[in-house]
Parts: sequence; C-alpha cells; structure tokens
Amino acid sequence: MKENLVIIPTYNEKENVEKIISTVFSLNTKFDVLIIDDGSPDGTGAIVKELLINNNDKLHLIEREGKLGLGTAYIRGFKWALEKNYKYIYEMDADFSHNPNDLEKLNKACALNGADLAIGSRYVSGVNVVDWPMSRVLLSYFASIYVRIITRMKIHDPTAGFKCYTKQVLETIELDRIKFKGYAFQIEMKFTAWKYGFNLVEIPITFTDRKEGSSKMSGGIVNEAVWGVIKMKIGSIFRKYKR
Repeated sequence: MKENLVIIPTYNEKENVEKIISTVFSLNTKFDVLIIDDGSPDGTGAIVKELLINNNDKLHLIEREGKLGLGTAYIRGFKWALEKNYKYIYEMDADFSHNPNDLEKLNKACALNGADLAIGSRYVSGVNVVDWPMSRVLLSYFASIYVRIITRMKIHDPTAGFKCYTKQVLETIELDRIKFKGYAFQIEMKFTAWKYGFNLVEIPITFTDRKEGSSKMSGGIVNEAVWGVIKMKIGSIFRKYKR
C-alpha cells in the first residue's frame, strides 16, 4: 500500500504550480502529488508535464478538457488514489492559501491520532484568515454557522478545502453519489463522512489569501452552497448510512 497522495486541482495556476509541487516534495514526510488540470489556457498543464520528467515516481498529472468543477476534479482524483491503493489522501489548493507545511499536521492526525478525516480549520480556534477582505471573512464565517445549524455537524469550518481522508472513508461514502461541484462539495463530503460515523477532527491552520493568480469564487458557487445544504439535509433523511 502506498502512503500519502496530495490532490491539487488547477485552472490557470502557472504562477503557483511549480512552487507548490516543489514545496510539498521538500517536506520531511514523503508525499506524492496528483495534479488535476482542467485544460488551463495559461499552460499550467505544460509546466507539470515538464516536471514529470524528473519526478515520474511521485508526481502525476490528469488533464481534463475544460473547466469541469472542483468537485468532479476531486472525485476523479479520489478514484485514482483508491485504484493506486494510497492510505491517506489529501485535498489542497495550488495557490498557497493552504500552507504545505500543515500537511504534516493532517498526516499526524490520521496516521497517529486516529482521525478518519482531518480538516485544516480556519475557525476552530478563532478566525485564522490573513489578507481576505472583511466581506469575504464574514461570508465564510457565517456560512459555517449556517451549515452547522442546518446539518447539526459540530464542525467549525465545514467549507474547508484542506483535508486528509483515510482510504476507508473514500471507499465507504459512495463517491458517485456526491453531486455538488463548488463549496457545497466540501460540505457534502464532510456531512456524508459524518453520517457514516467516521471520526472528523479539526486541526487549526492559518489560511492566507493567494498572492498570485486569481480567485475562482463566483456567485453561482455561493448559491449552490446555500440551497445545496438544505437539499442535502433533506435527502439524508431518506438515505441509509451503514458500513
């Protein structure tokens, strides 16, 4: 069984992709990296292909045609990770808003401390966000409260996208039934794992807004999260969660 795989979806991340890969590879803990590029017109995929030449044992690339959504990228990556028999599978952004050094905290939570899903949390110990405009902080923070009220999950940062899953979680939760693509995807994955009775643990991190490239946030993503949570909660009433 292979140990650690970090899945990083990309779309127009030419300023960041090489740096994020090299930083992950520099950590004391060994992590393999899977880049899933949605046909970036800025040449992100071509940069990764160049890096494959000297890193083909630990760097991997899936190229998709067009911008197909964050959720579908991760689902594709999760299935690939399960096929390759990785024990711990991570989600991380390409833009350094997630500090690669914190991968080792997530690894420790799952590998040593018994977490099934370790969540890099911005809100479990206050509000740990750097360089976001106040409007964005408030939107994210109150969205988290909204999700807790609707779902009853005791998770302070349900929209967090920096996570470590054990293989068992991804094998159990029926990935083809995960429907959302944006921030609602992050909520749905946590909610489903929680409903199956897995141990979800929040690890404090500091989230720093990207320095290079542009944000992929859109009104449609927010709208999906608002209405998607209610739809997801209602749907869960009619679903059995057994493992």
